[in-house]
Amino acid sequence: MKDLTVAEVRLTPILVADPPLLNTQGVHQPYTPRLIVEVVTAGGATGVGETYGDTKYLELARSFARRLPGHPVSDLNGLLALAGALPLDGHRTDGSVDVGGLRGVQTADKLRLSVVSGFEVACLDALGRTLGMPVHALLGGKVRDRVEYSAYLFYRWAAHPGGEAAGSDDWGAALDPDGIVAQARRFAADHGFGSFKLKGGVFPPEEEVAAVRALAGAFPGRPLRLDPNGAWSVETSLKVADELRDVLEYLEDPTTGTPAMAEVAARAGGLPLATNMCVTTFPEIAEAFTAGAVQVLLSDHHYWGGLRNTQQLAAVCRAFGVGVSMHSNTHLGVSLAAMTHVAATVPGLEHACDTHYPWQAEDVLTERIAFLDGAVAVPDAPGLGVTLDRDRLDALHRRWLADDGSMRDRDDAAAMRRADPRWKTPSVPRW
Repeated sequence: MKDLTVAEVRLTPILVADPPLLNTQGVHQPYTPRLIVEVVTAGGATGVGETYGDTKYLELARSFARRLPGHPVSDLNGLLALAGALPLDGHRTDGSVDVGGLRGVQTADKLRLSVVSGFEVACLDALGRTLGMPVHALLGGKVRDRVEYSAYLFYRWAAHPGGEAAGSDDWGAALDPDGIVAQARRFAADHGFGSFKLKGGVFPPEEEVAAVRALAGAFPGRPLRLDPNGAWSVETSLKVADELRDVLEYLEDPTTGTPAMAEVAARAGGLPLATNMCVTTFPEIAEAFTAGAVQVLLSDHHYWGGLRNTQQLAAVCRAFGVGVSMHSNTHLGVSLAAMTHVAATVPGLEHACDTHYPWQAEDVLTERIAFLDGAVAVPDAPGLGVTLDRDRLDALHRRWLADDGSMRDRDDAAAMRRADPRWKTPSVPRW
């Protein structure tokens, strides 16, 4: 057996081009920070992971990386224990809402788990490469050969406010129902997506209701979702639920906080509510599930602490009769591969997973992951089944090095102020 202890850890912060996608907080910046984690074993295997690259994550990842040499990549429980013991002195966690993930309030534990997730994936990748086994086999085996994903629709501008070339594309603006339907048609034609999620909270609710109605007319019977990221009051949420109950698969985070979500769920006439904001850690589950606030939980291995924690979360959801799917933030192919492996192992995954990947024109892989009929085939190659493109990785890292610091932390409100200097992050409920 080859030596499975960690001999070296390489951290590569990068900036990835991002389109001008709108949400309730503002607009995506021209570049999004990500962190590529490589774990090299004494036996010569290299595993790769990906997570958030903002400064607070990078600082903690560097602390964690210094503790990892000599640790076996197979000791994943020990990996979590190492992360839990990381001191946060000097690392920023202020209790505010996490802008990049729009996933509720930041805490020290969330920060640690978001960092360790990238290392866990890298360790699993290295272990799989050493043993000649795919990651899904290390997680207990796949229960499906393909994982379905949903088209992620955004209101968007044609270009970034400052006119940067980064993230430029030929999509054009989408600021009304016709623009959203055109976007959905292109996603369906290019990738075969059969379900559609609209990022809301951007325009008054009646405009977003009209966009969903237009989607229902263009794609009759297809699963539709609307996610305003907690921007509405309870009464506004109930009004939208009443108007769209017949066409929505679920309504995601219409309002903020478990008590408000529970009130909406109780009065929404059976329309399921989903979340990636009010339940983002295990301690938050009991209140939300016993109150009936959530009918679908959107996991995200990045901030739940990795792939095994995602499996544990799915098991808890099954015990409570809560559906499960996956949340997405701006991510590259390494994260998409990890999502696909763990989703392949989760029984009862009845909802297509979210993904931003089609929006990302840049990647760090030698070959982009393809969607066929809206799904990704589960790889059976050793590890994650992906290969880093060193030239691409180096180019995106050089961009990070050249940045003056303005893009190294995602800030959608700051990006919006380039177009509207008076813009402030809206208080909630916005409507």
